[in-house]
Amino acid sequence: MYNLVMKDLKLGVHPMFFVFPFLIGALMLIPGWIYFIVPLYFCWITIPNMFSNYRSQNDLLFTTMMPVTKKDMVRARVTVIVMLELLHIVIAMIYGVIMLWLFPNVNYYFFAPHMGFWGLCFVMLAIYNIIFFTMYYKTAYKHGQAAITSITVAMLFAGVIQWIGIQNSFVSNLFNGSGAHNVGLQTSILIAGIVIFIAFTLAACQMAYKRFLKVEI
Repeated sequence: MYNLVMKDLKLGVHPMFFVFPFLIGALMLIPGWIYFIVPLYFCWITIPNMFSNYRSQNDLLFTTMMPVTKKDMVRARVTVIVMLELLHIVIAMIYGVIMLWLFPNVNYYFFAPHMGFWGLCFVMLAIYNIIFFTMYYKTAYKHGQAAITSITVAMLFAGVIQWIGIQNSFVSNLFNGSGAHNVGLQTSILIAGIVIFIAFTLAACQMAYKRFLKVEI
């Protein structure tokens, strides 16, 4: 599987996609912005372009000619996507810490980039992964409908949870008020988000593999 991961990183991922997290992540430096948009850029731009590139290179046929199993093909592709997702999140988190340090007295209308917020971002990407991969591997070739559906649901999650954060004083206090300075609470939310991300992504990988087994290449 290692060789498949390296093949994807070298042939399927344009070098610009490794620079992109540093450019998009800088949007975290805008005080009081809608920070959910930063990880969503990965869903909007990186994934559609990557999978269009795979399709134009006829990557599926090329990979099946190699002495690899369908399971390894799915696991390698999911691993590459997760690596890029984590790169986006980690870089954005660093920018978020810098922003909180530069602007400590901002009155946030939307979620501030504390640890709990990043837990919500992990949940959003978890939802995106389980929808995208399970839909995409119905054909392992057409990605348009999978991308549209997964992006739509991820945006709905972000929109609904942000609306709750604005309308509900308890949630608002949890992420922007006194709860934002409760390290134990914020860490717990972050860890919960990471656990959900891991669980959903593993489930997506397993379901995608089962669907891919039915695909005739």
